[in-house]
Order: sequence, then structure tokens, then C-alpha cells
Amino acid sequence: MTLSVAHSTEVAAPLRGLSPLWVGIGVYALFLLAGNRLLIDPDTLWQITVGQWIIDHRAVPETDVFSFTMRGQPWISTQWLAQVLFAKSYALFGWSGPVVLSSAAIAATFALFAKFVSRHLSESTTLVFVAAALALTVPHLLARPHVLAMPVMVAWVAGLIAAADRRAAPSFWLLPLMALWANLHGGFVFGLVLVGPIALDAIVSAGVPARKTLMLRWAAFGIAALIASWCTPYGWNALLASRKILELGSALPLIMEWKPADFGSLGALEICLLLGVGLSLWRGIKLPPTRILLLLGLVHMALSQGRAGEILALLGPLVLAAPLARQIGGNEAATTAPRARGVVFAGLAVLLAAGTFAFASVHRFEPHPHSAPVAAVVALKKLNVARVFNDYDFGGYLIANGVAPFIDGRTELYGEKFFVDHNAASGLMEPENLFRLLEQYQIDATLMRTQSAATKLLDHIDGWQKVYADDIATIHLRRAGAVHIAEPAVDPTAK
Repeated sequence: MTLSVAHSTEVAAPLRGLSPLWVGIGVYALFLLAGNRLLIDPDTLWQITVGQWIIDHRAVPETDVFSFTMRGQPWISTQWLAQVLFAKSYALFGWSGPVVLSSAAIAATFALFAKFVSRHLSESTTLVFVAAALALTVPHLLARPHVLAMPVMVAWVAGLIAAADRRAAPSFWLLPLMALWANLHGGFVFGLVLVGPIALDAIVSAGVPARKTLMLRWAAFGIAALIASWCTPYGWNALLASRKILELGSALPLIMEWKPADFGSLGALEICLLLGVGLSLWRGIKLPPTRILLLLGLVHMALSQGRAGEILALLGPLVLAAPLARQIGGNEAATTAPRARGVVFAGLAVLLAAGTFAFASVHRFEPHPHSAPVAAVVALKKLNVARVFNDYDFGGYLIANGVAPFIDGRTELYGEKFFVDHNAASGLMEPENLFRLLEQYQIDATLMRTQSAATKLLDHIDGWQKVYADDIATIHLRRAGAVHIAEPAVDPTAK
């Protein structure tokens, strides 16, 4: 009996301590199977087009070359490397390429997340955090550059937090992560900002004699990180470009992912926050003041803009892990022997590659038709018009099909006033804006959602002829002498 138990323990040992790997595999399979979910954002289309432009021209854009309203205006792409990766994967494998690339990045994010959290907490507690993080991040997990930067973000912040937990300065080996992040996505600025508060946590927690030396070491690391962020084709201009996002002001709440949290109905963010508060009250969990400030800052960001929910989900547990482990118990799980780990990794890699190829060969990935007015753009091209007033969500599809849009997802290029004016015009919050923009930009045709207010109004306006309509998009062509096709409904008996 003793021999049997010992033998089974030896067999099971190689599989222990591999929960991050299982998390990564599970998340990868989940998003690969739901691959079209990653392609529902119209921005994916122009991201790939920009990436292909960079490949074709062997240069990064310095000015806008895609729209007709902002052509020639200064514009840089702080996401150039991610765009190239998406474009290359699309060129090689069609839509399967961006789906597999994004799924792999998401899987790596959650595997790293589980790895860093499980260093302090038990596997069961880690899986609870993984489930919460998945629920909070799902709305923003799309085939877009920020997804490729997410594993870098987790690794960077985990490295900073680990240094603070040790009352030490971070390793300079982290700096290549910042350089990579700066070329993948503009969110690297947040990674730089976090150096300050995490350094404060490390310095305050250290003994008084060591604080001065530690402060100097963190300062040196912060300066080195800043310099590493300049390792892009744009130099420090990539850092300065973040100002354009911050200057969007009243335009930001009009964009779905930038809207503040809405607690009108029960959602994942509210559930996670309530459970967190309940657990703290039940177990009497205490955090150092600096960690409280860090956590409250992440919560504030998540409440003020929807897209920051993923930051709270992935970074909050990293902030909590070490102090939480000291109060509720840490991780005592055994780790896998390096040789056995290598065998398991190699075997699973082969299986994943084979499974991915098999699934991609029988399943067709494609963007959601809601943001892809395929038939309408075919009809639009036949009209040979140059200046098209388009719905915001159609901009990416127009760019991908060689049609210069009025506006697209590069909101920082168009600026606050332009975006707000367009939104007020297309939604008829200010109807005069619609007619002003049509005249100011000498619009030849409009391509708007069939159910939009602007589309319905143009049905009642002379000089605009409806030449195409389907369930997704409608085209109105400016034509002298055209008579409106619909009369407004008037009830003479109404009071």
C-alpha cells in the first residue's frame, strides 16, 4: 500500500504547480473557439491596413494618409509594431491569423497573471482572481493592439511589485519590456506612471537606514525606463502623443470604451467590487497605506472609464497578493521538476498547434457584418464619389477598402471638436451641424447606418437621393433637383 501511494505521488508530481499553464491553455481554447468575438470591433480593419502600409513603405506614418478630412495632418501610430504583426498574420493566414495571434496574447496574459499571483496565494485563490479578471476584461478583449501589449503590462507591473515586496529596486532586465510596450501600444505611459507610486511603497516599507539608497536606485530605474520608452521610430514623440488622448475632453464619454461605469444594472464590475468589500469586512483584511492608495487609484480608473476595468482586473490582484497571503495563507504547492516541465510544455505545444490548425481549417473567421457594410461599399465605389460623410463605425471598413473616410477610429487625429460635431450631426442632437458639415466639406454622398437619425432625415430633404439601402447601411447621393422620397408624418387632429 505504501509503495502504491508513493508511486502515484511520483506520477502526479510533474503535473503539480502547473496551474498557470492550464489557465493559459483554457483561455486560449476559449477565445479560439469564440474567435469571431475578437473581430467585432471595426478598428481591427484599419489597424491591419495601417500595418500593411508600414510593411509596404518600410516606414511609419508621420501624417494622415487615409482620410480626406485630415489628410496631411500630423499623426503618428504608437501601435505600429502591433499593427505590423496583425497585418503580417492576416496576409499569411487570413482572418485566422489575427484571431490566433490575439488568442495567444490573451492566453499569455492570463498565464502570466496566474503565475505571479500563485507565487503568494493558493491555487484555489488564484483561480478565483483569474475568474474575476476574465469577467472584467472580456468586453475589451478584441483583435486590437492593446491585447498584444497586455502580457507585457502584466510582466512589467509584476516585476515592479515583486521588487517592492522585497524592499528592493527593480532589475534593469525589466527595461526591454518597456521598450517593447512602447512599440506595441500607447498604454506604456501608464507603465511609466506606475513606477512612482510603487517606488513609494517600496521606500516607505523599507527600514529608515535603507530608504535613501533605495530611493536613488528607484530614481535611476525610473529614468532608465523613461529612456527605454524612447526606443521607438518616433523617439520621445511617442510619449508626447498621449497628450492628444487626454485632450479629447468631452469626446471621450461618447466613445463606448471610454464611458464611465454604469451601475444601472448589475454587472461584473459591481459584483467584483461588492465581493471585495464583503471579503474585507468578513476577514478584516488590512493593507499598507501605499497599497491602499494604489488599489484605490486602480478602482477610480475603472469607475471613470470602462476600458480601465481590465487594468484593475489584471493589476489589482498583483498589488494585493503579498499582503493578502500574509493574512489568509500563502501558496504551499509543490513545483514541477524542470525536466518534467519541459516535456509537458513540448507535448502541449504540439497538441495546441495541431488543434489550432485543425480548427482553423474547418472554421471560417470573419468580422461581424454589423460594422462591415460590404454591399453598401460595393455600391458606393460604383458611384465614383470622393467625399463621403460616413458613420463613425464604418470608417475602419472604408479605410480597409481604399475609400477615404470622413472620420474613423483614430479619434486623437480628429480632435475633440471634430468628433463631437460629427456625433451631434449623425445623431441629430444638433441638426444644423449635419447640414453645416455637409456643406463645409462639400460632401458628395453619405454612408450611414440605415436606422440612424441622420439617414432618416435625409429621406425628407430635397437635393439628396437615396441610391442604396439594406439592413446595415444607406447611401444618399447629393444630386441637384432630387426630390425627397418621404414626407414627415403629420396628424392634423393631434393637439
